[in-house]
Amino acid sequence: MKIGCPKEIKPQEYRVGLTPHAAREAVAHGHEVIVEAGAGQGAGFEDMDYLAAGARLAQTAEEVFADGELIVKVKEPQAPERKRLRAGQVLFTYLHLAPDPEQTRDLLDSGVTAIAYETVTDDRGGLPLLAPMSEVAGKLAPQTGSWTLQKANGGRGVLMGGVPGVGPATVAVIGGGVVGTHAARVAAGMGAAVTVLDRSLPRLRYLDDTFGALFRTRYASAGNTAEMVAEADLVIGAVLIPGAAAPKLVTRAQLATMKPGAAVVDVAIDQGGCFETSRPTTHDDPIYEVDGIMHYCVANMPGAVPRTSTIALGNATMPFLLALADKGWMAACAEDPHLLNGLNVHEGKLTNYAVGRTLGLDVVAPRLLAKG
Repeated sequence: MKIGCPKEIKPQEYRVGLTPHAAREAVAHGHEVIVEAGAGQGAGFEDMDYLAAGARLAQTAEEVFADGELIVKVKEPQAPERKRLRAGQVLFTYLHLAPDPEQTRDLLDSGVTAIAYETVTDDRGGLPLLAPMSEVAGKLAPQTGSWTLQKANGGRGVLMGGVPGVGPATVAVIGGGVVGTHAARVAAGMGAAVTVLDRSLPRLRYLDDTFGALFRTRYASAGNTAEMVAEADLVIGAVLIPGAAAPKLVTRAQLATMKPGAAVVDVAIDQGGCFETSRPTTHDDPIYEVDGIMHYCVANMPGAVPRTSTIALGNATMPFLLALADKGWMAACAEDPHLLNGLNVHEGKLTNYAVGRTLGLDVVAPRLLAKG
């Protein structure tokens, strides 16, 4: 199979969908790998690294999309990329379709088969291809939140860890999953007073048992959430409903209860965001203000650390990539129900129920398509 890896074109996106190690593995399996020149430079991988791995360099993205049977990316295809997709081609990348009806429509019109990293599952109920970037984004969230709180950025001017005689910042993390756990650990490690809110009592017990007094936990009732938002210097939104748009858990009215210059970091922004006032921003211009509250809503936070992110993502995607290339998407998905859960679009049909429910579109059961 011909595996194509174009250079990412989303603003300030330096990750790459295929590492040289993954390219070498694919070539060893008998596949042809086509990488756009310069695709890996932002993550520290040179063209010579791909050539040494046995890949072929393409000078343009058009060549990659024209020749590739399996297109491997990181971020959702941008409008110019979507025009290059075609029926019979497989796209393997993050999609986040629920908050993006335009992308969904374009993918359906293209006839492509699109498998989304963020809805591939595992036998423990996890999301193995989303988890590495959730870990990165979770660890970045307190770092970016601390920066947003600086006075020069419009924030309250509060230091996360405080100093002797001056208390630390108060941080509320909404959601105790992968993102929230890593955010809480890092924020607590910076010396902040951290509380994690979640609606799962088993998850709250796990966090208490695992981390003890490192941070507090509270049940995420509407009342508790409103109380913590009002008290916090920094609120980190870390909620996830796989495939679906994120619920709006903090309203604009609640912003009025926050301290002037307080900050919110919405890690759920790639699924539409969990604050009513959230809108996607980029690393070029990451912060904006609403009613005196500073918002950091970058939709590709892990792109800020592309070397770490690319290697972590490549470690997770490689087995699935090789399965798709070795067996073809239909056989690979028929054999692996977890990979089948990643199927979002096939030849003009939507196959993810959460996306269909959010966008009001008809859905075909993916298992029917994988049978041929």
